[in-house]
Amino acid sequence: MNTHPRTRTVVGCTLLVIALGASGTACGGDGNPLSAAPYDAADQIAFNASTEDGKKADPDKPLEVTAEDGRITDVTAKDATGRHVSGELSADGRRWHSTSPLAADARYTVRVSTEDDDGAPGRRLLTFDTGKPLTKKRLKVTFGPKSGTYGVGQPITAELSKPVKDRAQRAVVERGLRVESVPAVEGTWHWVDDKKLHYRPKEYWPAHATIRVRSELDGVRISDRLRGGKAKPLRLTTGDKVVAVTDAATHWMTVYRNGEEINSIPVTTGKPGFETRNGVKVVLAKEYFVRMRGTSIGIAEGSAESYDLPVYYATRVTWSGEYVHAAPWSVGSQGAANVSHGCTGMSTGNAAWFFKNVREGDLVKVVNSYGDTMEPFGNGFGDWNVDWQKWRKGSALVGGTPETPKPEQVARLRPAAV
Repeated sequence: MNTHPRTRTVVGCTLLVIALGASGTACGGDGNPLSAAPYDAADQIAFNASTEDGKKADPDKPLEVTAEDGRITDVTAKDATGRHVSGELSADGRRWHSTSPLAADARYTVRVSTEDDDGAPGRRLLTFDTGKPLTKKRLKVTFGPKSGTYGVGQPITAELSKPVKDRAQRAVVERGLRVESVPAVEGTWHWVDDKKLHYRPKEYWPAHATIRVRSELDGVRISDRLRGGKAKPLRLTTGDKVVAVTDAATHWMTVYRNGEEINSIPVTTGKPGFETRNGVKVVLAKEYFVRMRGTSIGIAEGSAESYDLPVYYATRVTWSGEYVHAAPWSVGSQGAANVSHGCTGMSTGNAAWFFKNVREGDLVKVVNSYGDTMEPFGNGFGDWNVDWQKWRKGSALVGGTPETPKPEQVARLRPAAV
């Protein structure tokens, strides 16, 4: 028997209020018909998380909410730190269950909205605690690079303290590593190996964006013997979009800022046997002075190709020693021939200008070289040389993006705010 009679007219008014916004009262009568608080649905909703006698819920079991009368229209569950629990509602609205793991030793607040057979809204609020984890082993996460302003090509990195090999466990980890940017962009994590992930958008980051990275893994079960640990959040901003394109065939570099050409520089790149890598590289560092030796790239000391030179205005693009730098000894060949051992050389004046106008995370692209393509990982950031579809396959989540609620879960009618 329905103990909370309310006519369908109320629901009709709700729709009208939403449509009209704040333009006036949708229905006549004694005030807004939505001003009455929803009835207490405590006797209609059951949880599997006990709050009696100080008992704590098992964090390794999913949270379940069931309706004994009427139907569930919405469930919001989050812990004291603001981490939301994702879930799935059955088609008949009778059962909701969590699809993401609960954290151990945490306090949760669950808000359930219901609707009875006459469309009257109900509500129940519950708080409960989860128990302490059985294992003390924690997975620590270290984000990179350090906070600051970077170019639009800078990937985000996540270093794990322990290897994670199982795909299902990787999915748990990946869901807990949050990246948000303003403006928003499409992007995803890519597992480089068992202990390292990189995150990049489909395209480069927008210029002057704000990027925030955080972990929501603290206390979350990853495996029987491992739970997530704390991680320091990261905040980055991007500057202008700066891209330097070097054509090894024409021996010229063209530098663009926000899509507009700002300089064209004669250069020399790697000669036969020492060809410069093709593809997109990301500026790793700027070093005013570097002593360059042939032995660092495998050239025997004393051989015809041996060298030991002081180099200025060196902008590093690989960890193995590829730079854009001042090369006053090859000015006669710059713009005409490739005579270097793999670096991009230019006059001291041009190198000083380049050094001043780029920052870490800016992009250096080489085309028409006979060299190999820049490797994706291990020698700097070659992430942008990976096709987007292949990059997404490096994610442990379906489709390379977090699972999203089904349309019927998203499109819910909520009463207008009073």
